[in-house]
Amino acid sequence: MRGRRSLGRQFGWLWAAYAVSTAGTWLAFDAFPLIAVLVLHAGTTEVAALAAAGLAVGAAVAMPLGPWVEFRRKRPVMVGMDLVRFAALMTVPLAYALGGLSFVQLLVVSIVVAAADIGFTAASGSFLKSLLPAQDLLVANARFETTAWTATMLGPPLGGASIGLFGPVMTVVANAVSFLLSACGIRAIGGAEEPPVRKEPASAGGLLDGWRYILAHPGLRLLFCNTVTFNALLMAVSPLLAVLMLGDLGFAPWQYGLAFAAPSIGGLAGSRLARPLAARFGQHRVLLGSGILRACWPIGLAFVRPGTPGLVLVMVVEFGVITCCGVFGPVYATYRLEHTKADRVARTLSAWSVTTKWTTAALTAVWGVLADLAGVRIAIALAGLLILATPLALPRRDRAPRAVPEPAPSSAT
Repeated sequence: MRGRRSLGRQFGWLWAAYAVSTAGTWLAFDAFPLIAVLVLHAGTTEVAALAAAGLAVGAAVAMPLGPWVEFRRKRPVMVGMDLVRFAALMTVPLAYALGGLSFVQLLVVSIVVAAADIGFTAASGSFLKSLLPAQDLLVANARFETTAWTATMLGPPLGGASIGLFGPVMTVVANAVSFLLSACGIRAIGGAEEPPVRKEPASAGGLLDGWRYILAHPGLRLLFCNTVTFNALLMAVSPLLAVLMLGDLGFAPWQYGLAFAAPSIGGLAGSRLARPLAARFGQHRVLLGSGILRACWPIGLAFVRPGTPGLVLVMVVEFGVITCCGVFGPVYATYRLEHTKADRVARTLSAWSVTTKWTTAALTAVWGVLADLAGVRIAIALAGLLILATPLALPRRDRAPRAVPEPAPSSAT
């Protein structure tokens, strides 16, 4: 494509690996809940427990991974995490074929996959920072963001059609194979990777060090609070909106799917705009502006009504949120890498991911109880009001990293 800057063959393989695994993940979106309902005849409580436990317990299991990843070559770790996810997911169709699939197995697999996700994210972020110069990080993150929103837009509809034709278990097979292909792509990157040098005693490591690093950095601390809270509140609203639209308001499943798939084109647009906007206005202004704008939309979901007007309202709100998130995502990811020391990236990203998953699981459970007590609309409205306050936790000042001057050489005597 004209004007597209090449980031090299190694990044090309990394991007291809990310694309295929992301496509598989979104193709199998909601496969486990569907298997639980359609195959195992699970109830609402069990399905909710499956989603919450996968996040919370998976994050707890992954806690030792950040410090472990930090002092190892990152590519072998990424390949290993892909193979773990492949092996875990393939047990589901195998057990189904043998007639032994159980709810407990789904729960264990979701926990293993969630833990491996965190390990992979920690390793890949650290590897990306070592692979590319700082000026190319925003370009790379924008391409990842574009790929993610493309998969988000196309994956669920294609996955839904596949489930209708072949059943939900086949989408799990496709997801598993995508991780195997991702491992092959990462293996094909080639080149030598120097082993990290441990600059501290082993006892000084640990995931707590990641949290300490985040909380000690003024910009990262604010951004951490903003992103964790925003993402958790937005995810907590998702099941409530499904209940409202599919239950109380009587929307058909295809309408519900359309309401969230079509606006994903905003993510494509936003991710393509991130770099030009940052070049024109500066990364910090774009981070702050998109972070404020993305918080203004979710409150509108509390006013959804039946029929076409309600469907249009959801699509407009989701388009606004997703477009702003598409701009915010790559700038935020770049800011986080730029402001994290190379020997702390894995621990910092692991701490960030663990906190996000725990907070999302907790708020999803709390908002479910709140919806039972006060009503679905009130719960959605309260989440929207709290999201409006999240821009208060955005870095107000540009804390761009400054180059440290080299000490002047001493003169010979």
